[in-house]
Amino acid sequence: MTTHRRISGALLGAGVLLASAHASALSVTENDSGLDLISAILGTGVTVDSSTINYIGGTGQAGLFTDGLASGIGIDTGILLTSGKSTLAEGPNDQDGATYAWGSAGDSDLDALVGGGTADANVLEFEFTTVGGDLFFNYVFASEEYNEYVNSQFNDVFAFLVDGINIATIGSDPVAINTVNCGNPYSGSGPNCSEFNNNDLSDGGPYFDLQYDGFTNVFTASILGLSAGTHTMKLAIADRGDTILDSGVFIQGGSFSDQPTPPTPPSASVPEPGTLALFGLGLLGLGLSRRRRQG
Repeated sequence: MTTHRRISGALLGAGVLLASAHASALSVTENDSGLDLISAILGTGVTVDSSTINYIGGTGQAGLFTDGLASGIGIDTGILLTSGKSTLAEGPNDQDGATYAWGSAGDSDLDALVGGGTADANVLEFEFTTVGGDLFFNYVFASEEYNEYVNSQFNDVFAFLVDGINIATIGSDPVAINTVNCGNPYSGSGPNCSEFNNNDLSDGGPYFDLQYDGFTNVFTASILGLSAGTHTMKLAIADRGDTILDSGVFIQGGSFSDQPTPPTPPSASVPEPGTLALFGLGLLGLGLSRRRRQG
């Protein structure tokens, strides 16, 4: 069985967040080495063939991050894949539409999920070997598309594809701007609103020391009962419909593992929002949509 489970909320009191931000804040170091990025997220029980690593992205589109907890995202260290510039994720949130437009190609797998139109793709793919069993990794999705473009066609897309099947889902839906939000404008009500953290300057923010205008709680993508042998993994994010308003996926360091890795500090689990089924060697998965912002 493949499951996708929320670990915890990133929400902290605004006063606590602001106080901690004085001591340290999210720091992103640009890094375009596929080997470095994979090494940062690799945990136990999984072996990656370095000869199969393929990284696609502009200079500084991906990076390594530290001090994520101080900024409120619920993950302290790891890697960041973006549709723009990775360093733009650093706080404070001092603009309502942070953008770095590459004008580069999209990704065919992401196109298949959203009906085409992707651009500025950032992709990390590789083959991994496991002796069989379970596989986990933790992530947070964030975007400048919040909240102005909730429920629009400009829904920046990301996907985590295991053997070609997307496992980044919540319930029966892909994790995306239109499936995890609290409305437009922010109203405290929307699909999976309890899983969303508002940081939009237009809706009372900023509340977090982070440039992105909104982000999800920490989620776990997990595959239970994965067959032994070699499998493919593809982590990808892109703009859709234009090349503006950055989105990013924070992936927790060391969490790509055969054992669940709690965020730091550990927090209580909650009921899983989505389930995918794994039959034999195949996965049943769902697509994912993404959004764009108007200039």
